[in-house]
Amino acid sequence: MTEAIPLTTEWKPVKLRVEDYLMLDEAGAFDDYGRTELIEGEVVYMNAQHRPHARIKSRLHVLLANELTKRDDGLEALVEGSVSMPPYNVPEPDIAVTAEPEGKGLIPLASLALIVEVADSTLRNDLGRKAKIYAREGVPEYWVVDVGGARIHQLWAPQGEAYAERREVPFGDPVSAATIGRLTVETGGLG
Repeated sequence: MTEAIPLTTEWKPVKLRVEDYLMLDEAGAFDDYGRTELIEGEVVYMNAQHRPHARIKSRLHVLLANELTKRDDGLEALVEGSVSMPPYNVPEPDIAVTAEPEGKGLIPLASLALIVEVADSTLRNDLGRKAKIYAREGVPEYWVVDVGGARIHQLWAPQGEAYAERREVPFGDPVSAATIGRLTVETGGLG
């Protein structure tokens, strides 16, 4: 027997879940869009990456990767790996520092130590909507690299939909992770 669903006079958008998004992606539903993310149940098209964004992301990845290879805790920096944040989010951060770099499927949320987004044209979104999602999901530390402002917004201590602690580090100054001991990156070559 089917349940009767009450009629509504208001639009009620349907949010895609992680499994819905992955099924549609595997079936090729987003092929014509290039890169996409699932953000709060909505499929979001991602802009092309211009050289300033790509250059800074590449340089920061090398810097992080070099520092992480000196450690014995298994952390590794992955570039543009999709992260599973059920039920409604599959972001693709520029860099994800994870304790589980091996395996199949999406990067597990519980394995994340740090997420980095490089913001050339997306600063407001990265410091707004994405910061709320990452804080709510308990990502311990989040860096937003402001290409135009030549600085890194460093956020940590998630509480609800916000980070309780934050600081800005200008390019040229070293940035030390607040939640990963003995991880410092020199930023002189980013600008």
